[in-house]
Amino acid sequence: MRWSNYFIPTLREDPSDAEVVSHKLLLRAGLVRQMGAGIYTYLPLAQRSVLKISEIIRQEMNAIGGQEFFFPALHPAELWQASGRWSVMGPNMFRLKDRKGGDYCLGMTHEEAFTDIARNHLRSYKQLPQVWYQIQTKFRDEPRPKSGLLRVRQFTMKDAYTFDIDQAGLDKAFDDQRAAYCKVYSRCGLDFVIVDADSGSMGGSASNEFMVYTDAGEDLVASCPKCRYAANTEKAQARIPAVDDGEVAGAVEKFPTPGVRTIDDLVNFADGAAANKQIKTLIYVSVAAKGDNAKNTLFLALLRGDHQVNDAKLANAIAKIVNKDGWEQTAVRPAHPEEIFELMGAHAGSLGAVGVTKVPVIADEALRGRQNMTTGANEDDHHLRNVSIERDIKVTTWADLRTVVEGEGCPKCDGVLRVAKALEVGHIFKLGTKYSVSMGASVLNAEGKEVPIVMGSYGIGVERILAAAIELHHDDAGIVFPITIAPFQIVVSPLNVKDADVKATGDRIYDELASAGVDVLYDDRDERAGVKLNDADLVGFPFQIRIGPKKLKEGKVEFYDRATKTSEEVAADQAVAIARQRIQAALQTLNDAK
Repeated sequence: MRWSNYFIPTLREDPSDAEVVSHKLLLRAGLVRQMGAGIYTYLPLAQRSVLKISEIIRQEMNAIGGQEFFFPALHPAELWQASGRWSVMGPNMFRLKDRKGGDYCLGMTHEEAFTDIARNHLRSYKQLPQVWYQIQTKFRDEPRPKSGLLRVRQFTMKDAYTFDIDQAGLDKAFDDQRAAYCKVYSRCGLDFVIVDADSGSMGGSASNEFMVYTDAGEDLVASCPKCRYAANTEKAQARIPAVDDGEVAGAVEKFPTPGVRTIDDLVNFADGAAANKQIKTLIYVSVAAKGDNAKNTLFLALLRGDHQVNDAKLANAIAKIVNKDGWEQTAVRPAHPEEIFELMGAHAGSLGAVGVTKVPVIADEALRGRQNMTTGANEDDHHLRNVSIERDIKVTTWADLRTVVEGEGCPKCDGVLRVAKALEVGHIFKLGTKYSVSMGASVLNAEGKEVPIVMGSYGIGVERILAAAIELHHDDAGIVFPITIAPFQIVVSPLNVKDADVKATGDRIYDELASAGVDVLYDDRDERAGVKLNDADLVGFPFQIRIGPKKLKEGKVEFYDRATKTSEEVAADQAVAIARQRIQAALQTLNDAK
């Protein structure tokens, strides 16, 4: 491919609206252009990389027995209604009506679509296991699209689904997918960590996220360098020091706290208490649906005063109580001031759970066994002291509700947790029978009994791999592409095309590389040498062959390695052989990575 005929609209300056490194470089290097909020066009260079990433994914999926499908992106509402997720997805789902008034949506994921095929065509355990996947466009009505390809409204995903007769089959399928994902990310040049994660709206018993540490990440991951424990903060736990509460004090005592509204206010109050000796009381509303019916349920959540609630953990704890008798929790929100006052008879800042029996109380595990605590009295400007949890508060459920923080103890060893930003590039779920039961996907087992199919779901964000690679591999000059996903493996750059010998040598090297099957771009533009070299560095081609008139007179050209920033003079007639050797070695390094 000749640069003069190829569309590569590079930019000299960072676009003013670009926020993260990958966004800036994707635009500057001429890989993408924005069509609308969270909607991007992949220009030829990006499309080449996306196709290479997709092929790596395809190879690893096929290696574990995957069969490739291609489903519509447009789904009838009935599919999502059958699983119960039509209402659960809320405003994140693009919904529309056809000319006959029928309800449709643009698929955010395809659990329902794949399960529909399974329920109509799988009849016996003898047909299992099945491993199905596709690489398809997905849609999400992202409320705050930003950061280039990291938070978008249209994206490409590899989504795979496994179908097994029992939990043992699912466990094996999950492990197979996990191993395949490790190979995909390693081959794409990503340093990643596998973390325990929250299953969210997908449901199921367990899930892992594949994360890349980067400041562009929107998730926080807690990890232990000592034992390799890692978890998203929506799931992470920590080992925290015990607090000495002393001997059990007397009865609960109410005392005035005029003007005290926050934990810190009470810490600084004359008769107050340290934050770790306070009980923080929060009130939330669970919104649930069953068919056309809806209900709101209020909950009290209790945490230590110096701890912060984790919304995902709290939502999961509440869902375990709410999701009974066919109800499905669709949202959890903080209670409004009027709801709080109607329930508690006091305003936020003076709330507590002592004596509360008419609504469920969920307490964080860090409060278990605590005594001599201070909490709100459910009377404005008053608090209670000498509160012992097990004696004075009727706890409905104990759960891990808190968000871990940097420096806390690892829950698996005596190490210390690191908490840092990370970007999710993939997520795998053990769905179990969530969708097969709701949608009626069952088979006959060996005893002739009808049983629900046990399912797993596995997703990889294709463009996220591209963006993550750029976040990890760049310098001041531009992108430094891993060779497996680079748009071109090498660029041949005659630095003065008006020099007949330079041009002839460039033509010959390009033709020989192309004939040998090397993925090569020929910069045949009549541009200054500085422009060519800067553009090649900006786009990030792994290798460059630079041909200048001075060195060519000595029979030499320059071979440049973008990753190491090293160059060497090589014989012009050996340049093709050397390039092929270096490219093959670089490919092997990544493709053999574990």
